[in-house]
Amino acid sequence: MGRDIDLSVNIAGINLKNPVMVASGTFGYGEEYAPYVNINKLGAIIVKGLSLTPRNGNPPPRIVETEAGMLNSIGLQNIGMDTFIKEKLPFLKKYDTKVIVNFFGDSIDEYCEIAKMAGSAPGIHGLEMNISCPNKQEGWLEFGTNSDLTFRVVSAVRKNTNLPLIVKLSPNVTDITVIARSAAEAGADAISLINTLSGMAIDIETRRPKLANIIGGLSGPAIKPVALKMVWQVARSIKLPVIGIGGIMTYKDSIEFMIAGASAVQVGTANFIDPAVTEKIIDGLELYCEQKSIKAIKEITGSIVT
Repeated sequence: MGRDIDLSVNIAGINLKNPVMVASGTFGYGEEYAPYVNINKLGAIIVKGLSLTPRNGNPPPRIVETEAGMLNSIGLQNIGMDTFIKEKLPFLKKYDTKVIVNFFGDSIDEYCEIAKMAGSAPGIHGLEMNISCPNKQEGWLEFGTNSDLTFRVVSAVRKNTNLPLIVKLSPNVTDITVIARSAAEAGADAISLINTLSGMAIDIETRRPKLANIIGGLSGPAIKPVALKMVWQVARSIKLPVIGIGGIMTYKDSIEFMIAGASAVQVGTANFIDPAVTEKIIDGLELYCEQKSIKAIKEITGSIVT
């Protein structure tokens, strides 16, 4: 393949060798996938979502395969920020790949505390805020489904970190552009979308929900058309870089998202099917650019013809 093709992109001040990232929750903390994929080839690793203290998550069963996708109700199980910094970050620092910490909290104070901890940990290049979480101080209303709460939590975190700040949006809203604009106005450096769609599955023999938690998050190819539409909407409504997520299985999917307005993409569910899928996607992007005489991958972003 042509070696003069520039696959690099800049997201929120983070220079990536290519626009392909692994989505939070689908790649562990990186070490789990190291035997199967060349981590140095990735644009960035977004680690499994971290909370201030460890969480056990939901009881099983908590993953169900669906038509063209999967439902998960893991419950954001994780080792906590302090353990991540001490036990997982040293491994990731061995690689020439950017590390972005996905994080969440039950309150604005928790979000801010995690952001402070990340800012003092060498080897973390950026933050991705998961705002699809309930706020215990506001009747458990999800931060990311309310524009005022979105503004308040993002602006608070912005004041507590100098790291590039990506805000990850929930699709379970009436108008995603309203939420995106609130995040942008509050100080986000980039927007990633979409998080999972809310869904459920039922066992017709037992008449019971297949997930112990009843409701879970739908991901995989089934949500791609929804994700693509929302990326296009948000890219047109704000001036920040947009990162596309949702059902990306091949390089062709990635290109669709970039044409719609994404500057980079995250690969999620596909990692469970083929641990090396990201390498194949990166190779495919380079081949596409070569075939189309495109010198720099960033030329594709927002090139949709309507």
